[in-house]
Amino acid sequence: MAPPILKLDDIFLTFGGTPLLAGANLQVEPGDRICLVGRNGSGKSTLMKIAAGLAEAQSGEVFRHPSSTVRYLPQAPDFEGYDTVQAYAESGLGPSDDPYRVAYLLQHLGLTGEEDPARLSGGEARRAALARVMAPEPDILLLDEPTNHLDLPTIEWLEDELTRSRSALVLISHDRRFLEKVSTATVWLDRGQSRRLDRGFGHFEAWRDEVLEAEELEQHKLGKAIEREEHWLRYGVTARRKRNMRRLGELQDMRSRHRGHKGPQGSVQATASDAKESGKLVIEAEKISKAYGDRTIVAPFSIRVHRGDRIGLVGPNGAGKTTLLKMLTGQIEPDTGTVKLGTNLEMATLDQKREDLNLEDTLAHYLTDGRGESLIVNGEQRHVTGYMKDFLFQPEQARTPIRELSGGERARLMLARILARATNLLILDEPTNDLDIETLDLLQEVVAGFAGTVILVSHDRDFLDRTVSSTIAPANPEAPDGRWIEYAGGYTDMMAQRKGAIEERRKAEKAEKAKASDAASPGAEAPKAKGKLSYKQKFALENLPKEIEKAEAEAAKREERMADPNLFAKDPNTFAKLAQELEKLRGDLARMEEEWLELEMLREELEG
Repeated sequence: MAPPILKLDDIFLTFGGTPLLAGANLQVEPGDRICLVGRNGSGKSTLMKIAAGLAEAQSGEVFRHPSSTVRYLPQAPDFEGYDTVQAYAESGLGPSDDPYRVAYLLQHLGLTGEEDPARLSGGEARRAALARVMAPEPDILLLDEPTNHLDLPTIEWLEDELTRSRSALVLISHDRRFLEKVSTATVWLDRGQSRRLDRGFGHFEAWRDEVLEAEELEQHKLGKAIEREEHWLRYGVTARRKRNMRRLGELQDMRSRHRGHKGPQGSVQATASDAKESGKLVIEAEKISKAYGDRTIVAPFSIRVHRGDRIGLVGPNGAGKTTLLKMLTGQIEPDTGTVKLGTNLEMATLDQKREDLNLEDTLAHYLTDGRGESLIVNGEQRHVTGYMKDFLFQPEQARTPIRELSGGERARLMLARILARATNLLILDEPTNDLDIETLDLLQEVVAGFAGTVILVSHDRDFLDRTVSSTIAPANPEAPDGRWIEYAGGYTDMMAQRKGAIEERRKAEKAEKAKASDAASPGAEAPKAKGKLSYKQKFALENLPKEIEKAEAEAAKREERMADPNLFAKDPNTFAKLAQELEKLRGDLARMEEEWLELEMLREELEG
């Protein structure tokens, strides 16, 4: 086993009251890919900051290998003092780091580097921060919620990039699918202590349940042992003659352990408050469209949404998901077409920007709209502190200002308010941001069991698969052109249908090309009957290797020029032009190689 390059041992930290960390451990070895999991407020981010050297524990030991490099991705990056994203990303490089990594990462993350950090959206800020911490290829990469505000194509690229990375990883994320694909070990932070499973996140939940069941059984046995000892104290023959002080001490110790045991944090308990049933037809959109200037956001699109439908909206950032959602719900007018909303609609919306939050409000004031100490939930009057407990808030937090809550707690608070409102149409725009896995489980159950209609925007593939009955996605996700398609099922179903459609289209295009080629070649039927390639096919088979060799040589020339360590600094425009040409050459190479392989397979088939 390789020696650890980072080790946190018996970490203790408290802010008064119950300790946040009470003997937590974390050990990172070269090549580790660890996901750090636990409830919101369990201390995950704090433990990661201690590992990064940005926070100090009150006791415990922290060891970092003197020669190892560490980079930390915070949830809220600080861009103060940087004029461009390029400058911010390059500030993370060390003296011996490759500056071209910044250009490579920014390009794949969809940034030019010239953006003003003060004007970045949430997704752009997260991309810039990722480029900064990943560019040096550090020995240890600490990532706190790296997928927040990222779209699906970027999340999938990040998965591949981290899987190939030589850096040891410690990840905090709510995205199940992301953790399953990237992690190979799991550290569970629970009630201030840590447990490690040397398997990826896909095995975590079954293991966690086994641990909690064993713990419950142990507490049950301890309780029975206390009962036996208390019976001995009262009625035992020895006890009537002389107290056995050793057994009495053991009993006191057992009582102390039993009283001091803190069970696992409770689960969130909630259901959506049902309003009066809506009409059968909830939304009818007929050929609606929207454009801003020359850019088409939604090309003519039609859909009928019925009561009970659960519809997911997916696509890259900037594709127009929120615009389409607002048109469907009547919040903005389409340029063309019509939207008809059904009868008796009671709509509740969870906004991705959390704009509904006044940070100076207290929790109780926010949940009740300032109307006293109670609220109506599913037709019943509930005291606000009792309702808060359903969402894992303590009664003493009722007067706490919202600004003191963590990002996950704020998301949970907004969810509590939304689910208290009587509704039959639930609109959720990026509802999974900052939620812990247990609260996500609750939200999945709420959405799946909701009697009304749900329309949601999400980049969480697992959440979509578990909740929605149909998925709306751009027809061309690589370069959205305003065309949207509705697919049956969740994200995985959509990808399978899209793959099938692409394969069918390729087959049709191939058949059309073959037909056109045969029609253009005089006497084309004769060679086919004799089992020979057409003249055009023979020519392509003979000349494609030469073309491939030529393209490879051109690509090698550009790679050689781009390898000049001073080129990017001296002439960034030339560097960008070379990168663009290299990308095109690689695309041409892939196309020619595929064409040559198909022709070679056809030749072998015809010859025998």
